[in-house]
Amino acid sequence: MDKKRTQPMAISFTEAIQKAREELNMLIGLEIDSTVSAEPNAEGWRVTLEAIEKRAIPDSLDILGVYETMLDDEGKVSEFRRVRMRKRIDTDDTED
Repeated sequence: MDKKRTQPMAISFTEAIQKAREELNMLIGLEIDSTVSAEPNAEGWRVTLEAIEKRAIPDSLDILGVYETMLDDEGKVSEFRRVRMRKRIDTDDTED
């Protein structure tokens, strides 16, 4: 469980998402498709994003990578990892 924050965040919710999208794009070189979630935590921000790993025809068969990105209080990426892959058409929201 994350510790409760006692200090205000240096960046806003919107800034955290924007910085995570820009940084992840630069790091992995893939188009960022969507923001899945964003939440502050004791270290800064955890932002989950989907990137297009492989395009397909029809686009409902695109392969998307789901990436969890950790940012510090100032919006600098401290770590990222791909947590799973899915086809765009797969809408099951269960976590493994």
